[in-house]
Amino acid sequence: MTKDAPLGSRTAVFGLLVRDVGRPLGSALAVRAGRPCEQAVAAIRAAGAGVAACVFVIDAGGRPVGIITPGDIVRRIAFRVPPEIPVEAVMTAPVLTVTRRDYLYGAISAMRRHALRQLPIVDRDGRLAGVLLLDEALAAIAPALLRQIERLGGGDAPEGLKGVKAAQIELAEELLAEELPATEVQQLLTHINNNLYCRAGEAALQSMAEEGWGAPPVNAATIVMGSGGRGENYLLPDQDNGFIIAAYPDEAHSRIDAFFREVAARLCRDLNEVGIPYCNGYCMAVNPLWRKTLPQWIAQIGAWTRRGSTVAVRLADIFFDFQAVWGERQLARELRTAVTGLVRDNRGFLRQMYQDKLERGSALGLFGGFVIEREKREYRGQVNLKYSGTLPLVSSIRLMALREGIEETSTLARIAALADRGVLDETERGELSHAFGVVTDVLLRWQLADWRAGRRFSYFIDPDALPKVRRKALLGALKAIHAMRKRAHLEFTAHVF
Repeated sequence: MTKDAPLGSRTAVFGLLVRDVGRPLGSALAVRAGRPCEQAVAAIRAAGAGVAACVFVIDAGGRPVGIITPGDIVRRIAFRVPPEIPVEAVMTAPVLTVTRRDYLYGAISAMRRHALRQLPIVDRDGRLAGVLLLDEALAAIAPALLRQIERLGGGDAPEGLKGVKAAQIELAEELLAEELPATEVQQLLTHINNNLYCRAGEAALQSMAEEGWGAPPVNAATIVMGSGGRGENYLLPDQDNGFIIAAYPDEAHSRIDAFFREVAARLCRDLNEVGIPYCNGYCMAVNPLWRKTLPQWIAQIGAWTRRGSTVAVRLADIFFDFQAVWGERQLARELRTAVTGLVRDNRGFLRQMYQDKLERGSALGLFGGFVIEREKREYRGQVNLKYSGTLPLVSSIRLMALREGIEETSTLARIAALADRGVLDETERGELSHAFGVVTDVLLRWQLADWRAGRRFSYFIDPDALPKVRRKALLGALKAIHAMRKRAHLEFTAHVF
């Protein structure tokens, strides 16, 4: 959504991003670390009343390392230190940052929670790229939405985060009622869930510091995998997470791993308490398999791709959609580059992935009808749209993206990238993107109906209960997915049938 997008509905603003309101780099007051305090004060004075009186302190690489606020000037500079004292001596650090692609509601929530008037906007390398002013952000939304934003902000204790999960479901219902595309609702749900990872992780570090554990011994990144890494969460995803830890000497393993094992235990426990349940398959950072240094991760993925066993293929399938959600994101970028190189054009391994995931059929029957469940009594007559709808599409597109060296993880972004490279034509791009949107819409609305009725969430839907138009659209979507599955079968097995 851009600045020109209509804001007539109460919920449309939840699609706004920081870039829609934030100011560019030229509007951000900044001084280099090492410069005297008098330079920071002079910058504020020169800016005049039109710009909030804060200055960001940046390092030699242009990354914000601190902030000097009016409060810092009053408490630490005015009549207290000589003007030549370097800014690092008086700044507040560390400094909270946002990126242009972050949701605006999340930035507002963080600013209100931490009593901040402005936030530095950084680029993907962490360099200062602009500034977000709270007054301008609030002006972009209706005051009536503040209560809902604050519910999504919650507190950082588990009880506060539980409220975030409840508000998340209500928001999804309102957004779909406003006819926001289901894929955008999915992205927002994922963003909220991934933000819970950040806040639960920060809370874990804070409690550990208070108990005498100290600061993290090395940098690390928390990653989410599966639907969370693709930005495609439904209403009640479980945990699929791991840690990428910066390399350290072997002799320090017991001490350093003990620290991150404790972080993982607290993070996963708190997420489970607030409504992101433990993974039944133990795909969590508490499992050493998913808690490794960057070199160990690269070695492990290399072994998976060489071994090609059923277990290795399934572990890789869980992992390949990973995204960093908290911590040192550069570690995740380096791992993504390494993984892309290991898998690209690895035909044998990709063929094994196809055989493990896609040899089961789609939900489209031989004569163009639905393939319904006949064995499970609870779901008899229904269709499992995850295993016979989204999974064949997501998996087929993932395989093609891996083969082409595409680093995007969301299904729609992968479809677009494949089309840009000529792997898919424009008709396929449109049909597959539409099919993904239709299946997502049907599943999200069905899950919300389950929630309202107090039923357990599932991926089964009753096609006979759908309105005729929606039922027809779903059949059309499954037809496009079935065609994509057939194409993947041909390309990854070289078999026509």
